[in-house]
Amino acid sequence: MNIQKPSRELSIEQVLTLTFELYSKNFIRFFVPILIAALISGSLSGALSKYIESIPLLEYGASEEAIWNWFSNYIGTLIIIGFTLGIVSWVIGTIVNGVCVKYASDAMEKDKASLGEAFGFAAYKLLSLLAVAFITVILIALGFVALIVPGIILTVMFYLVFPVIIIEDVGAFESLSRSRRLVSHRWFKTFILSLIVGIIILFATIIGSLIGGPFGEFRWLVSSIIAAFVEPVLPISTTIYYYSMVGREEQQRIQPPPPPF
Repeated sequence: MNIQKPSRELSIEQVLTLTFELYSKNFIRFFVPILIAALISGSLSGALSKYIESIPLLEYGASEEAIWNWFSNYIGTLIIIGFTLGIVSWVIGTIVNGVCVKYASDAMEKDKASLGEAFGFAAYKLLSLLAVAFITVILIALGFVALIVPGIILTVMFYLVFPVIIIEDVGAFESLSRSRRLVSHRWFKTFILSLIVGIIILFATIIGSLIGGPFGEFRWLVSSIIAAFVEPVLPISTTIYYYSMVGREEQQRIQPPPPPF
């Protein structure tokens, strides 16, 4: 029997419990897309690292012409390659997160979910997902540059934009205001949940890097596989938390019965 979507507000513990329960029951379907994305991003990062290692050091006291030639031959190319690889990784990661959100939603709302349908819908909403990711990253970065607190507030405010776009089939700008309304009066709770999920993923990433270190040029492969085991927790937990906040919203709409005479 699959897990039903929450119809009421859940505690953080309940959200995380449901997250790991849904993940364990659909492990392969969540793990494989994340693993593919991680391997692609990891291989691209590995290729970039090898290119950086191949760049010769600039000799001490080099002439201005030599410096310019070195910069144009290597650094300019490095910037172009790095930017291109970053865009590719960003697009792939966005699609995969959308796939996981859609699959988690369908698994809870329907009798069965399909990775093919989830991928098709995520591709259909790709422009909205990329747009909202770009907007939120810029706003949050500006918030952290100005002061740390505004950056945290914006992170919390836009925490549910991906589930909103996928589940409610809305655009990027509408998802921003909708996410803000859903988490209103639950700022601290949302922050704690995002912090816990972030720590889990960060811990797995660090462990993966430490374990992958001895494997030399294949360290990216080991670290990518280990990180992929944990990364589905983010899209699954945000999907469950979305339904939790929608359940709270619906409970608030129900007016209490009038008092007896």
